[in-house]
Amino acid sequence: MPTRRTQGRGRRFDSVLDTIGDTPVIRINRIGPDDMTFYVKAEAFNPGGSVKDRLALNIIEAAEADGRLKPGQTVVEATSGNTGIGLAMVCAAKGYPLVVTMADSFSVERRRLMRFLGAKVVLTPRALKGFGMYSKAKELAEANGWFLASQFETPDNADIHEHTTANEVLADFAGERLDYVVTGYGTGGTVSGLGRVLRRERPETRIILSEPANAAIVASGYVNTRNSAHQATESHPAFEPHPIQGWTPDFIPFVLQEAIDKVYYDDLIPIAGPDAMTWSRRLAAEEGIFTGISAGATFAAAMKVAESAPKGSVFLVMLPDTGERYLSTPLFDGVAIEMSEEEWAISRSTPTAQMAAE
Repeated sequence: MPTRRTQGRGRRFDSVLDTIGDTPVIRINRIGPDDMTFYVKAEAFNPGGSVKDRLALNIIEAAEADGRLKPGQTVVEATSGNTGIGLAMVCAAKGYPLVVTMADSFSVERRRLMRFLGAKVVLTPRALKGFGMYSKAKELAEANGWFLASQFETPDNADIHEHTTANEVLADFAGERLDYVVTGYGTGGTVSGLGRVLRRERPETRIILSEPANAAIVASGYVNTRNSAHQATESHPAFEPHPIQGWTPDFIPFVLQEAIDKVYYDDLIPIAGPDAMTWSRRLAAEEGIFTGISAGATFAAAMKVAESAPKGSVFLVMLPDTGERYLSTPLFDGVAIEMSEEEWAISRSTPTAQMAAE
């Protein structure tokens, strides 16, 4: 009987931070069209469980290198969760205090994970949307002399995707066909970093960007105002609250503006929240790939593109995070805690270890 074997990574790591990146590209075997090939890049394999580990590490290390971040200085940032979790991990490993501001609409798992990693989490009213938590972080930084991570503006964000994520894609598809890369956006770092490299090295590869159907701020054509530090100064008028956590704050980040201005994407696909959840559930139940709502949304966008793509097309779909930080969200609606009738029937089919009847 064949037995799977492993050989180790051939190295030992000095820190958890050295394990960030080099996430696997995995083939989809059961839920894609038969005449096309789908792969996903599973960013949940980062140690903090999401793609945001990459930018969290680069923001801190770049600021250390140029002196913007002083030893022991408190770091502060506004986040829907994944960047905060990544920053909490990085700051814990490096010894920096971290304060996160987050709207109270985001899942409780996120705030508990950040606090578990040692961060302080300051909640802001959901009615003020992302712009409220963003403004609070800036205010706290100015009032206390803290280092503002500035994920929405800093060049350190897209830079890390240019030098890691994009290079990984090139290496994993070296000499192989790659017709489409599909991604959503939060800050825009992934699409801007990928766009810089793929436009130069793989110009035949089409980049597909996606956003929530009811918060299609890029498609609106309106660019929100920004100050001299490139920080948004208003909530985008086309924004509406949406369930795809991690996607699309209520302003167009400066990091994303690069991808818009330089046309780093070939098509923009709107995705409804229910479609995102459907595909997240299918990835889990039919492929064994456990991801969050934004990953389901990205995969849904790829499925829409596949409807008109040429036969034989090869897709790579970015899956930003793991599903465990969505347990309290509608993604898990209908997933029971107690046994179903079918599970009771299975239990009763043999005599031992019976639960008492409800």
